[in-house]
Formats: sequence, C-alpha cells, structure tokens
Amino acid sequence: MTTKLEGELKRELLIDRQAYTLTISQAGFVLALKGRRKGLEIAWEDLVNGDAAMATALNASLTANIAPKPAKAPTAAKANTKNQRGQRHRTERLGAK
Repeated sequence: MTTKLEGELKRELLIDRQAYTLTISQAGFVLALKGRRKGLEIAWEDLVNGDAAMATALNASLTANIAPKPAKAPTAAKANTKNQRGQRHRTERLGAK
C-alpha cells in the first residue's frame, strides 16, 4: 500500500560532492543547491505529458541556477603573520631569543 503525499517531502542529495535539496510535493519536484530557494522545478503534469524536457530547458534558461560556484583559491593567512610577530615580541620582552 502506498502513502498519499500530503505536504512537502525534503531530502538532501550529494552530487559530485555538492549538497542539493530535493523537494517533492503534489505539484512536482524542485532540485536546488542546499540553502537556496530557486532551482530546477518540474511539474508532474509536464513529466507525464512528455513536456518535461522543454519545461526543464525553459526553466533552466530563465530562473534556475543550480550549478555550484567554482571554489576560490586559498589566500595567505594574515592571522599567522600577526601571531608570529606577537610571539617574537613577547619572547624578546621575556629575555629569551
């Protein structure tokens, strides 16, 4: 026996090490980057009628932005430089070099 879908069902997916949220409702489903509201939305009627490919392409070109942003290159940590200077000054004050 199957259970009727009342309300939304949300699940987290990992795709290429990127977290996505899949929201399933009576109207259809939405796949979005975790923490984002907008994503790829497909109605069940479009999927059954065969219009899902066209609806997906149109939706993706207009609103959906589900591709993750590329990771930024790591930058030099300024905190370590300040800590090293502070360590050196503290050591000099204590008389040890």
